[in-house]
Amino acid sequence: MSLAPAAPAAPPAARRLRPRTVVVAATAWLLAAVFLLPYAQMVITALRPADELRDNTYLPEHFAWSNFVDVWRESNLGSNLRVTLLVAGGSTVLVLLVALPAAYYTARMTFRGRKLFLLLVLVTQMFQPTSLLVGLYREFYQLDMLNSVWTLILCNAAFNLAFAIWILSAYIGSIPVALEEAAMIDGLSRFKALLRVTLPLALPGVVTAVIFTFIAAWNEFVMGLTLSTVPDSQPLTVGINSFVGNYTVQWNFLFAGSIVAILPVVVLFAFIERQVVSGLTAGSVK
Repeated sequence: MSLAPAAPAAPPAARRLRPRTVVVAATAWLLAAVFLLPYAQMVITALRPADELRDNTYLPEHFAWSNFVDVWRESNLGSNLRVTLLVAGGSTVLVLLVALPAAYYTARMTFRGRKLFLLLVLVTQMFQPTSLLVGLYREFYQLDMLNSVWTLILCNAAFNLAFAIWILSAYIGSIPVALEEAAMIDGLSRFKALLRVTLPLALPGVVTAVIFTFIAAWNEFVMGLTLSTVPDSQPLTVGINSFVGNYTVQWNFLFAGSIVAILPVVVLFAFIERQVVSGLTAGSVK
């Protein structure tokens, strides 16, 4: 008895795109293009030769890759980048050293004046650095600490400390206390329970505080311009501003330096983006 060959399986039906999906996707791509277009223009301008800066063409006739080399030779960009790395890194470390114990204590302990303390922490976020510049300048002038990296580290850490305390306090408060109590029953001290139990669970919140503090210190301009007057001791944001003169603007060097300034932050954020999103949303789902 011969068996008839089985009929070939019907191909899966093509997935139909809903009009709503098409509209949402098109809108997302359009918004992405709108936000990325200025950065594309910045890269193109950074690659323009000096004699083509006033041309109306979107793309230059010749790409001057040497602009990225000349910007290091003709400016203090290397020293400014080193200062910015020290200030951003030092401020972030100092903020974590102070914010972690403060956030842990306010999240775990009930003490008199706790709400007032958190309110004062929130109020400090309302003060802008520009409103305190005169007092800060006089204070550090009397202490002979102008043009010092430590001055910028202290100022940036002070202005970013309140945000870090709020983020970490909310995240630590969402971690069950029973986990620490179980660890202490097993023989760990409160400090070791914090290091081995709470801190690993609070890592997304810590990363969120780190990235926001680092970016705020990296992008700071006003305090660096006021408290550092020597070119070699100024941060990168102030050093880039030196390409803007009274009568001319070196657009190619200005945008080349701007690309150098944003690349480290973009790379850092790309590596820890998941942790940042987790740290911002974890409190709402626990």
